[in-house]
Amino acid sequence: MKQEKYAKLAPILLTSLILASIGWIGLYFLILYTQPLLGPRWLFFFLLTVAVSGSVLPVAYFLNLRFPSIPPAGAVVLIRQSIWVGVFFDLIAWLQLGRVLNPVLATVLAIGVLVIENLIRMLERSRWRPSRENNE
Repeated sequence: MKQEKYAKLAPILLTSLILASIGWIGLYFLILYTQPLLGPRWLFFFLLTVAVSGSVLPVAYFLNLRFPSIPPAGAVVLIRQSIWVGVFFDLIAWLQLGRVLNPVLATVLAIGVLVIENLIRMLERSRWRPSRENNE
């Protein structure tokens, strides 16, 4: 029976805790103690990405455990997927600031992010070669 290697849970949870706490605490202080000028606005988008990515990282881990793939999703893939969700929320916030966001546009953006991630995973799958230990 083949033994697939998945990322361990403890480092994922630690990374998630660090990222989410930096992001959410930073957003809290940013919203309370700054004015919405150009610098704090860019800092808002950065901290939003960090906060959402850190919060979604355990969800990405458990979704990849629930729906396994070949090759199995490693730590780099999990972080990339959580960053995609953070970028999606940044786009949503950016469009909402301009009063352009609507449900259709949000759906199209979500589908676009999913398609890009699936294409990247297909590229990884085409380059993956099983190790000799698994064939024995």
